[in-house]
Amino acid sequence: MEHSDLDALIDRADADAPTDELMMRRLKKRRLALRDEIARLQHALQPDEPA
Repeated sequence: MEHSDLDALIDRADADAPTDELMMRRLKKRRLALRDEIARLQHALQPDEPA
């Protein structure tokens, strides 16, 4: 949920002008970190090879 909330916030902020570049970079960095964490957790839950 946090990832999709950040995604929506970034889209809204990007549509509004002017935007704070530092804030946008921080939001995008946080979104990327969350996406990486989600992928890591999904990989941990799924076995590498079928049983």
